[in-house]
Amino acid sequence: MPSYDPKNIFAKILRGELPSYKVYEDDKAFAFLDIMPRAPGHALVLPKAPARNVFDVSPDDFAHVMGVAQRVAKAAMKAFEADGVTLQQFNEGAGGQVVFHLHVHVIPRKTGVAMKPPAAEKEKPEVLARNAKKLAAAIAAG
Repeated sequence: MPSYDPKNIFAKILRGELPSYKVYEDDKAFAFLDIMPRAPGHALVLPKAPARNVFDVSPDDFAHVMGVAQRVAKAAMKAFEADGVTLQQFNEGAGGQVVFHLHVHVIPRKTGVAMKPPAAEKEKPEVLARNAKKLAAAIAAG
């Protein structure tokens, strides 16, 4: 299996080399909005530790990321008045992984509304900023 590449886009976001619409951060995890969301409020949760995917992440870091994903999912239900949430996590190219830093997609869903196709359309910055503020406030409120 290929090794972790510290030049991947999520590593650059974690180092502050690229901007993001942050919604949550602690000492082990970082969450931000996907700029090509499949639904409003689509967030990504990743470990701060370098991990290509589920095959090389430490069990503790993976458990922490999943705990944060649950927290983000609960907040997204409230913030976006969702009827449900889709969680997705892909591993290696054959498994659908595109960015090779472990991440979990948290996608708020409404009954009867299909998700947009992956990487279909880049959202407007003002919409992302508004949605990030809304989701971050819901996460902080618990």
